[in-house]
Amino acid sequence: MFFLIDIRQVRNIKTENNNSDFSKGSVWKHIASIAVPMTIAQVVQLLYNIVDRVYIGHLPENASYALAGLGLTFPLITIILAVTNLFGMGGAPLFSIARGRGDNSRAERIMGNTFAMLCIWGVILMILCFVFMKPLLYLFGASDITYPYAAEYMMIYSFGIPFSMIATGMNGFINAQGFAKSGMATVLVGAVTNIILDPVFIFIFNMGVAGAALATIISQFLSAVWVLSFFRGRRTMFRLNKNDMKIELPLIKEIIGLGTAGFVMNASNGLVQIACNTTLKSTGGDIYVSIMTVLSSLRDVTSLPASGLTNASQPVLGFNYGAGEYDRVKSGIKFTTISGVIFMLLIWFVLFMFPEAFMRIFTADTEIISKGVPALHIYFFGIFMMAFQFSGQSTFVGLGFSKHAVFFSMLRKVIIVVPLTLILPHVMGLGVNGVFLAEPISNFIGGTACFVTMLFTVGHRLKTSK
Repeated sequence: MFFLIDIRQVRNIKTENNNSDFSKGSVWKHIASIAVPMTIAQVVQLLYNIVDRVYIGHLPENASYALAGLGLTFPLITIILAVTNLFGMGGAPLFSIARGRGDNSRAERIMGNTFAMLCIWGVILMILCFVFMKPLLYLFGASDITYPYAAEYMMIYSFGIPFSMIATGMNGFINAQGFAKSGMATVLVGAVTNIILDPVFIFIFNMGVAGAALATIISQFLSAVWVLSFFRGRRTMFRLNKNDMKIELPLIKEIIGLGTAGFVMNASNGLVQIACNTTLKSTGGDIYVSIMTVLSSLRDVTSLPASGLTNASQPVLGFNYGAGEYDRVKSGIKFTTISGVIFMLLIWFVLFMFPEAFMRIFTADTEIISKGVPALHIYFFGIFMMAFQFSGQSTFVGLGFSKHAVFFSMLRKVIIVVPLTLILPHVMGLGVNGVFLAEPISNFIGGTACFVTMLFTVGHRLKTSK
């Protein structure tokens, strides 16, 4: 038995190592080979919170209030993810570019410094959550009815913040080496645990929202253990070493410079969530906070394959850019854009045809469903335009265009969505519909601006760099 396991491990090592040189072979096959397991991993990762929402939305008592309370924690969790991406999404593309140039020493130092910052900020954010939880949740739109549910969840969830940041932030370095299946396993370990423990803690032990949070932090812990065991094991080409974890300020500056795009993208998502929750609470009440929780969950799930595809292109584009293979970079951009648009068009059609069926996944409350279906049709109108935003944004990040990536992250969310969310409900009697209308408007304007700018700036750079 042990002999058979060793043989399989050797085969896996050979297979994955052969895929690590992205300058050879088919570009789209490299992207797809990373995208499939990465997307599966991201879908499974979403289950950390999605499964919580599904079970909480079907509680026998006060399900709508509990669901709204869980939705109020999204901005905090999104901010935590933003800080994670500040380092994880900043370090991984730099790591890929260094690998493409053959500078393995620099690649190892980038990975080590990223890990150190994730650990430090994981502890800092955990402490800040405990200290400022109550005022923040009320700022995010909590009422006296929904606050207890939100606080109960975050009080337990906060203990798992360091584990979550390590697992999520370092997983990009596994994918960047070409070990996409191992990256998928990182998430599977935790998510499967969460799926199993959620109903046990929530229903059998009758812990409700607290049970969902406890299942989540146990799952995050196991994912972090898996990541650390990988980087200290035999399969990785780049190991985590203490010497590489010594903080180098110039490296940290580069990591933050490129990771700021991912940070702004997620932090702006948090800002949008705050604006939506507070506006919906004042114009429609807690019921519409619950509806937005369902719609944002659907958006996260349905857009993942497209965003997973474009995220998977980053190490391939970065490697080929570093290696001077500019035609391959162009081919990668073309493939991810066309594939993403086609997929998002299909998603729009399915959601339009079967809105009630998708909403029932998250809740059995008839009021939420009846009021949520019209909101869904507005919210998801023209969702295919998100594919252009994903493609442009990922290309900027993958090739190191940090300033462009940051700007277009802010344009769509901060400059367009937030003001529209606050203004439209008071225009022509739109009310709550104005909040849901802000999303498609931002997709059309932001997606077009990001993609067209990427074509001109990146296209010019690829011509002049030859």
